[in-house]
Amino acid sequence: MSAARPPEGAHTAAEGTPVRAADNAQEGAVLVTGASRGIGRAVAARLMADGLQVLNYDIVPPVALGARETFVPVDLADERALRAALARTVAERPVTRLVNNAGVVRPATIDAVTSADLQAVMAVNVAAAILCVQALLPAMRAARFGRIVNISSRAALGKAERIAYAASKAAVHGYTRALALELAADGITVNAIGPGPIATELFERVNPPGAPATQRILDTIPLRRMGHPDDIAHQVASLLDARAGFTTGQVLYVCGGMTVGLAP
Repeated sequence: MSAARPPEGAHTAAEGTPVRAADNAQEGAVLVTGASRGIGRAVAARLMADGLQVLNYDIVPPVALGARETFVPVDLADERALRAALARTVAERPVTRLVNNAGVVRPATIDAVTSADLQAVMAVNVAAAILCVQALLPAMRAARFGRIVNISSRAALGKAERIAYAASKAAVHGYTRALALELAADGITVNAIGPGPIATELFERVNPPGAPATQRILDTIPLRRMGHPDDIAHQVASLLDARAGFTTGQVLYVCGGMTVGLAP
């Protein structure tokens, strides 16, 4: 006997929880790390426009606070401070969406990279992200619903002079897939987005405009343009949507086509 079909026009966020296609507005809160600048700022703006309350975990405040935004000052590399901030957040409200966006880059060749570089990069790019997941899981499990999006990088596929960074982003892919398997039964999806070259302060700091190496990067983009933070924000919003309940454990490269033939 086949399973009962949901009502016409409905989708299922978790088993037994229909979400109608007409319900475009999002509800609830989303925690976004590193949401004061760059990709994180574009993500926060898009999610606020979609109707979500944004909890912005960052070490610096945004230039202008959004109407639906709460800024939580915290150094994500400081485990004790991060745990304390998360404890306060979950005591105040349930949060069932998470965007692990904050990242640290320390460019170095294999000859120059240090253990301090590795520890600094892994502390933010991996450890802090996992701490955020752990803190929000009880509310997600109670709701039988959750959306987790990890911002990775095409550097996970390999990039010279990014030893620590590439290793950390490859780790993001690994824990994204592992979490997807662990949490699927709870109605929680876990996905990653791997941006290509995006015109942000971070990109321009490590890839100076006009530098030969930067131009070589641009020459490899089939769409012949840099990406914009909004390109990433649109994909994040899609994966956080209550109707995106059948996509999990995936790494989506938003890179203008430059990883075609490279990404597994």
